[in-house]
Amino acid sequence: MIEKVKNQKILNILNHLKSCLQGKEKAIILSLISIFSKGHILIEDLPGLGKTSLAIALSRALNLSFGRIQCTNDLLPSDITGLSVFNKSTGEFEFKPGPIFNNIVLVDEINRATPKTQSSLLEAMAEEQVTIDGTTYKLPKPFFVIATQNPIEFYGTFPLPEGQLDRFMLKISIGYPTSEAESEILKKGSSREELYKLTPVLDREEILQIQNDIRNIYISDKIIHWIIDFIDATRKDNRIILGLSTRAGLAITYAAKTNAFFKGRDYIIPEDVKEIIPFVTPHRIILREDSISKEEVILSVLERISVPP
Repeated sequence: MIEKVKNQKILNILNHLKSCLQGKEKAIILSLISIFSKGHILIEDLPGLGKTSLAIALSRALNLSFGRIQCTNDLLPSDITGLSVFNKSTGEFEFKPGPIFNNIVLVDEINRATPKTQSSLLEAMAEEQVTIDGTTYKLPKPFFVIATQNPIEFYGTFPLPEGQLDRFMLKISIGYPTSEAESEILKKGSSREELYKLTPVLDREEILQIQNDIRNIYISDKIIHWIIDFIDATRKDNRIILGLSTRAGLAITYAAKTNAFFKGRDYIIPEDVKEIIPFVTPHRIILREDSISKEEVILSVLERISVPP
């Protein structure tokens, strides 16, 4: 199970966040997997289930700067990246950075932004930099985007193109809390104010060190070939028009390494890969028919591939 965490540092973060994010343990772990894998996460869920609270809590617990972008139809790329403003006193243009220049950036209702505005995130997410007026600016490290979208309401929205979806390492949903968790939430009321009082568990340098340690987790050639066979099978499956990309293979590998690290191991086993595939791959494929579930197709393809001993 993805919820089984044994690494003490990660357990400290998880326990710290669970105190103010009742019923969201799985979403917390998956978000942490994305952060420590140097990836980004897309949360597709209904309003009011704690997406913003999750982003704020992560930034506080990890002692990282936080920026929020509320997407609307009239949002401009410069509202995300920033722009150059003329300074009369110096007679020169000065760059005013936008909210993208934070460690954790919440892009709320990303599919309400126009394709032009959505595309302004591509360079940032892929290369951790933005280019404005011919000048390239590096983004702070670590850099992590949490984007949200509502799966039900489509009026006034612009679906994310495949190239944009492929930039997200994981796609998850938070889901409704259990009755017990929801009862606690109703008793205590909104915890938004408490989130800002969270004390940091790690600092920036520790996060960067863990990210580097995870990249050194051992993965055998057998597991690499297994992942390649799985990716190739999605490209040949008759139910799938667009199979998995090489970027998807990297995402599977990095997320599996992080999953292994969270469980206190310095090597990957097949279960590490199996557990993260349902969150890393379904949003990257296109099916011939909308009547079947992407998750079910992915799992059926995975079942056909022999697991390495």
